[in-house]
Amino acid sequence: MIKKSIARVWGSLSLLFAGLWLVVRIILEYFGLISDGNDRTTGIKDMREEYKKANYK
Repeated sequence: MIKKSIARVWGSLSLLFAGLWLVVRIILEYFGLISDGNDRTTGIKDMREEYKKANYK
C-alpha cells in the first residue's frame, strides 16, 4: 500500500521535473544560450539581425 503511494508520488514528481526542464530548455534555446544542434535558434538570430540592419522606425 505504502509502496504504491510512494511510486505514484515519485512518478508525478518525475513528470513535473521533466516538464519544467523542457520549458527551461525552450527558453534557453530561444535566447541562444544553448543549442540542440538542429539550428532552430539560428533562424531567430538571423531574423533579429535582419531587423536591426533594416532600421525600422
